[in-house]
Amino acid sequence: MKPQLILVAGPYRSGTDGDQAKIARNLRTLEQAALAVYQRGHVPVIGEWLALPLAREADSSRPGDAISESFLYPVARRLLRCCDAVLRIDGASKGADDDVHQAKELGLPVYHALTDLPLVPG
Repeated sequence: MKPQLILVAGPYRSGTDGDQAKIARNLRTLEQAALAVYQRGHVPVIGEWLALPLAREADSSRPGDAISESFLYPVARRLLRCCDAVLRIDGASKGADDDVHQAKELGLPVYHALTDLPLVPG
């Protein structure tokens, strides 16, 4: 099996009430899952890795402002069309649920546990 490009979907701003420390903690959780995806032989991607720098360059002042909103979900929708699968990690998140819904519409596998991801040898 060849490595898959896998979108890691889970809470980013959900449950944070805009608290930057909580948002950072959520991103770290997403990144820990991304590392585990990589260790199984795949290429992980998180939508915020792409959307946040774009929003910053477009002069977004904070997560949740109008500029950042114009990037976060649209980038994820475009990115999903390039992915082979989605890993949905735990936690309430409308955005991640939307990613799962779109992935299913695209016919992509949606994994809910790291152990469900195929292991790519060597």
